[in-house]
Amino acid sequence: MKKYSTIILLISITVGSISAQNYPKQAKALDNFITDGIKLWEPPGMAVAVVKDGVPVFLESYGVTNLSTQAAVDNNTLFVCASTTKAFTAAALAILVDEGKVSWNDRVIDHLPTFRLKDPYLTRELTVKDLLTHRSGLGNTDYLWTVMSISSDSAVTRLIEHDLSYSPRASFIYQNLMYLTAGLVVEAASGMSWENFLKERIYSPLGMDNTYACLESVTEIQNKADGHYEIDGEIVPIQQLSADAIGPAGSMWSSITDMAKWMSFLNNEGIVNGDTVISSKNFNELFNPQQIVPLRQFYPSQELTEPNWRTYGLGWFQHDYKGKKVDFHTGSLPGMVAIAGLMRSENLGIYVFSNLDHVELRHAIMYAAFDIYGEGKLSRDWNGDLKKIYDERQDEDEEPVRIENTTASIPADSLSGRYFNDLYGEIEISKTTEKMLFSLNGVVTGTMEHWHYDTYEISFDRAWYGEGKISFRMDASAKLSYLDFWGLKFDRKEE
Repeated sequence: MKKYSTIILLISITVGSISAQNYPKQAKALDNFITDGIKLWEPPGMAVAVVKDGVPVFLESYGVTNLSTQAAVDNNTLFVCASTTKAFTAAALAILVDEGKVSWNDRVIDHLPTFRLKDPYLTRELTVKDLLTHRSGLGNTDYLWTVMSISSDSAVTRLIEHDLSYSPRASFIYQNLMYLTAGLVVEAASGMSWENFLKERIYSPLGMDNTYACLESVTEIQNKADGHYEIDGEIVPIQQLSADAIGPAGSMWSSITDMAKWMSFLNNEGIVNGDTVISSKNFNELFNPQQIVPLRQFYPSQELTEPNWRTYGLGWFQHDYKGKKVDFHTGSLPGMVAIAGLMRSENLGIYVFSNLDHVELRHAIMYAAFDIYGEGKLSRDWNGDLKKIYDERQDEDEEPVRIENTTASIPADSLSGRYFNDLYGEIEISKTTEKMLFSLNGVVTGTMEHWHYDTYEISFDRAWYGEGKISFRMDASAKLSYLDFWGLKFDRKEE
């Protein structure tokens, strides 16, 4: 990753830090580790909390919210929680299970009578717990919110169009739409919106007054971080992607001060200020292993941690580290990342925010904190070792080789038109006097240039899509028939 001139600003900015009061040697060691990591990984801003025995012992913020504005991150700066939101949705259901309004093994259709999947058996038998464990049998359906402009209800309704990818409960494929459905169960069982339920039953009791369920609620707040992405070797701010359409799966925003309160609550086994928010039985159920996670779907960090087992609880990934169980979950949206980690046997919790796309310093900080606050010292160079692994993974993503000096067999002027895929919607190709334009459902847009033969390269308007290839195909009569995009066939529609 290329260095940039504002690296000098990536220094520790502490607001209300309490690290010197408890575990001062550990706090200093972790702060030094993070500062060194920032120099290596180059995130514009970060915020980190460590909670030990139910008490925050480290609360630090670093760098800037935006490289253009240079506004400093502080401990009240809002970041997106992304998929660490899932643990809140699971906790909301645990509260409803305590109240007898939901059972973990309730069928989804008992709470959502109109819920339908393509397989009638699965429609009838899918349970609330299945929604939370990524074992529904459905493959990835994120296209329903990332490349379409449809409502949350419509996205869930359209799940009926999706074929099963594996036998239900037989494997694991990450599934945001199932968590969206879990949020609908919260609403049906409680009579409240998912957002209001979280606010009244979790945020307020925990004193999380600077936490919001959706991006829509924070648009006017100035003290929030902006996502960043590396484009042509330069780290730049990018437009924020909203996850509000799948809210229960990943739309929350919060500050590191508030997330320290959440981690303290988890350290205290579901109790806050002496009041039981979640019973011991259902709190522990959140962290009971529910589903084996295949090796290929776990994190590259396992090359260093070498776990003997990998499972998923209810909103938590799990594995062993030095003979102790770790519960954790990452959160990622374009330009923004988070991670929450627990070592419950040590009553230790870590939360990290950052505003650079997939800056895996978050993993390094989590394991470093486990080492420092668990054993008093680092077990390895987490920054250097993890950076090497992720850099090597990135280098393995090879671009297709361009064949020079080729011409298209299909005239560019004839490519304009509309192309359809039953699941992914409509691609429209159009042309101005200066360029060719690409649009997928009016959401994913960009410009096209000839690459080779009948393949074109798309430069997307949103940085995180990078560049893509699109190929046009003729039928046996040499008539333009369809296009291939992301390995998907879109048939041409005759006007």
